[in-house]
Amino acid sequence: MTSNLFTLIFLIAIFIYITILLWLNIRQNKTIIQSFDKVPSEFRKEITLKDHQKAIEYTQAKLKLNHFEVIFSTTILLLWTIGGGLDYLDNIWQEQTNNISYAGVGFIISLIILGSLIDLPFRVYQTFVLEQKFGFNQTNMKTFITDLLKSALLILAIGLPLIYAILYLMGIMGEYWWIYVWLVLIIFSLLIFWLYPAYIAPIFNQFKPLDNIELRTKINNLLGRTGFKSDGIFVMDGSKRSSHANAYFTGIGQNKRIVFFDTLIKGMSDNEIQAILAHELGHCHYQHVIKRMISSFITSLLGLALLGYLINQNWFFHGLGISHPSNHSALILFTLTIPVFSFFIAPINNYLSRKHEFEADVFAAKHTNANDLVSSLVKLYRDNATILAPDYLYSYFHDSHPSASIRINQIKTYK
Repeated sequence: MTSNLFTLIFLIAIFIYITILLWLNIRQNKTIIQSFDKVPSEFRKEITLKDHQKAIEYTQAKLKLNHFEVIFSTTILLLWTIGGGLDYLDNIWQEQTNNISYAGVGFIISLIILGSLIDLPFRVYQTFVLEQKFGFNQTNMKTFITDLLKSALLILAIGLPLIYAILYLMGIMGEYWWIYVWLVLIIFSLLIFWLYPAYIAPIFNQFKPLDNIELRTKINNLLGRTGFKSDGIFVMDGSKRSSHANAYFTGIGQNKRIVFFDTLIKGMSDNEIQAILAHELGHCHYQHVIKRMISSFITSLLGLALLGYLINQNWFFHGLGISHPSNHSALILFTLTIPVFSFFIAPINNYLSRKHEFEADVFAAKHTNANDLVSSLVKLYRDNATILAPDYLYSYFHDSHPSASIRINQIKTYK
């Protein structure tokens, strides 16, 4: 393959990619606006027309922002690649040192920093304009800036050694370097997954043991009935940043935690909280986390094997604007461009994820009251301004969870 042909293929792929994304946004907008004056029949008792219309307007605002983000990010991708941006940045770093590994680490870290700065206006707008407009934002500027600084330091503390290790292995392990890099990434992922609940998450949020004795007793009884153990039941100060509500079960091995957002605790009854937790336990019961982890490991192995082939192809580099091939530029080119070519895999991943959600709902309905699960989900949909009946094609490509209408109707069959 010639570099010019690969450039043409890349441009065609980007055109298809951006066209489908924008088309799906348009479909979603048309679908939800059709029900603007009418709440779906199965939700009319629990969700008011005002709440329903708020969800539609909130979704429309996010679609408009995403419309611009898609066009802007695609433009930036073209400037980085065939526009010569990556090549220019790479040359700057290679002029600073003769050590290719140091140059590679500097190149990648500086690219991450520049990418974060480019993305910053969107984050500011989403937090302080869009989320503020619809009453969800609780973040002040101090918290926002502090989060940015903490994230940057965390990236440097964790990212620098990892990036150096990857580039070092790419340089010394020969033709099958990608197998060794894959093993390092597996170990790193498992380590982070283990460290996150007790050591990383507290950097950004406060976690306090659940002080509701009656609720804690009920939860412990639920854990006993279902055969689960955890490192504790905690309430997170989610209201520090947003009024959105959520709950999750995190960690591996003995380092597992049940975490409720304080916004969820305030808005749910004890029985509804148990139903939500039972759903999360369902994911553990069916080993969904492990299955997703194994799936991601297999995908990363295939991706690294593909990169192992592309790294020896000059057309891959020259076709994407890199004049002097290197391991670090190959790594970045692959990371930036693979979403364009793998976009059509999204519906498959989302299908499997939705299947897992249905299975977790079955588990929750078996060990708690299905009515409590339904009422808790309806409250979450209402309070988080979630669309009740999205466009089905948009949902296939973007939603990892079943739509509200499909999910609620399915749960009602478990009663």
